[in-house]
Amino acid sequence: MKPPSRWVNRAVHAAWRWVETAGEIAPGTHRGDRFGHLGEGSCIGFPLATLMNEHCIHVGDRTLIGRQVTLSVGYGPGDPGASPRGLVIGDRCVIGARTCLTAHESIEIGDDVWFGQDVFVSDASHGYQRPDVPIGQQFGTHDLVVVGSGSWIGHGAILLPGTRLGRNVVVAAGSVVRGEVPDHAIVAGAPAKVVRRYQPGLGWVGRGGDVRPVAPTPGVEDEPATATAG
Repeated sequence: MKPPSRWVNRAVHAAWRWVETAGEIAPGTHRGDRFGHLGEGSCIGFPLATLMNEHCIHVGDRTLIGRQVTLSVGYGPGDPGASPRGLVIGDRCVIGARTCLTAHESIEIGDDVWFGQDVFVSDASHGYQRPDVPIGQQFGTHDLVVVGSGSWIGHGAILLPGTRLGRNVVVAAGSVVRGEVPDHAIVAGAPAKVVRRYQPGLGWVGRGGDVRPVAPTPGVEDEPATATAG
């Protein structure tokens, strides 16, 4: 197959870049005004996958949300039972491309949370207990999801209903998480388990007892190991 001429190729890509820029959702745009709140400096990339019941979605300041992302609240457009603050995303967050945030009642994401790509988060799943009813028609119970400030959610991770992450938690790529995770912990696996946790005075302690020291803060010199009071 003969490749397109250089000028056609250039024109197509220039047009697509224009469409992506023109389609971004930011404060003051037509679509942005439909949000419950869309903070200053925040932006949602174009094209989107799904955007449903924006009036129930609240996004903080300087948060970047990637392309092909799903942001939804409730069970359908105009759902009268949709929670007015069903999906809350804090300040300075990064939500990677193709992430799916599906809130039926409450998903809360703190400040400075970074998501990799292809992350899935939901506060409800389908039931299966009735053998005479298709599973897709059996709606499960709602169990809110909370992601603590400063956390990092790796590529392809899944946060199931009832997940409550503490502050500065790392979720390894591909992990499947449910339940409580304490502050300053690293979880990995399916189902995810705590594999390392920060302990003051020791450092980052692994499941086998190995310890990794705390990394120094850039620009701050550590005190000499031989320093004494006096």
